[in-house]
Amino acid sequence: MGITQFGAIRLGLIILAAQFLFAGSVLSQSFKFVALGDMPYSQPADFPRFERLISAIDTQKPAFSIFVGDTKSGSTPCTNEHVKKMAAYFNSFKAPLIYSIGDNEWTDCHRVLAGGYNPLERLEYIRSTQFLNANSLGKPSLKLQRQADVMPEFSSYVENSMWSKAGFLFVSLHIPGSNNNLGRDEESDQEYASRNKANLAWIHRAYEVAKDKKYSGIIFAFQADIFYSPDLAINPSSGYKDTIELLQEQSEKLPIPILLIHGDSHQLKIDQPLRNSKGKLIENVYRLEVMGAENVQAVEIHVNANESSPFSFRPLIVPQNISTPSQSK
Repeated sequence: MGITQFGAIRLGLIILAAQFLFAGSVLSQSFKFVALGDMPYSQPADFPRFERLISAIDTQKPAFSIFVGDTKSGSTPCTNEHVKKMAAYFNSFKAPLIYSIGDNEWTDCHRVLAGGYNPLERLEYIRSTQFLNANSLGKPSLKLQRQADVMPEFSSYVENSMWSKAGFLFVSLHIPGSNNNLGRDEESDQEYASRNKANLAWIHRAYEVAKDKKYSGIIFAFQADIFYSPDLAINPSSGYKDTIELLQEQSEKLPIPILLIHGDSHQLKIDQPLRNSKGKLIENVYRLEVMGAENVQAVEIHVNANESSPFSFRPLIVPQNISTPSQSK
């Protein structure tokens, strides 16, 4: 073999190695996770459907899953047994699972059909059962940064958390339906005011962290459909007005891709929901609303930092879980 031929082979190997390393770098910046919520509503009939969905999610091997609240319908009893059963389900996921609390688990538990519980007592029970430490649910778990651990003035809010993956910041917030627990009575209004202050502080911190660490994007997860009506952004009695205004303001100041994931309205939606004070679309903000209730399905989100629009979505459908007209009656 001549020197020239040997040099050509060596150069080819170097090029192949460089291509392999570059491909590995690209792959390392791409990942997928799953979002789901508002289930199982019809109990016990939906338990097998939920189990099939968990198995389907496990098969996809996501980096983690996010459950955006409502582990039952608003008329299902808010028992300790239900909370423990859902904790067992969450811990059965073969990848980490992060849980954002919904309204049906606590704010609506005063209803007669839900058992006539004190909502605040139910919330504290959920916190003491589902948020024992800074680890997520699922196996294995994921170490989270909790608001309670880094902001002493909000030490009660163990459910609010942050974590990162491949240059993206993830933020879990406790923003439930039923108007964010505002407007039912004096006790609920006081609870709302304190938690709303904590949520706004956590959103502020997320944008600051993303800016300081030059994250490629932010993904927020919470339960409530804060875009159910345009009135929610302007009505003084709206429990979501402050949140919407802050997301508008901060997303314009930091124009990186922002994804808002929620449930509550039980219909798959992907759109751009935010406009600024002048009515102009804020183009860097996207919204994913997951299915739920009768639709015991999920959404797989692919994230690629190399794309200018880094989020892509694929419904994760379990054929056996598809409702038929006879099942819906």
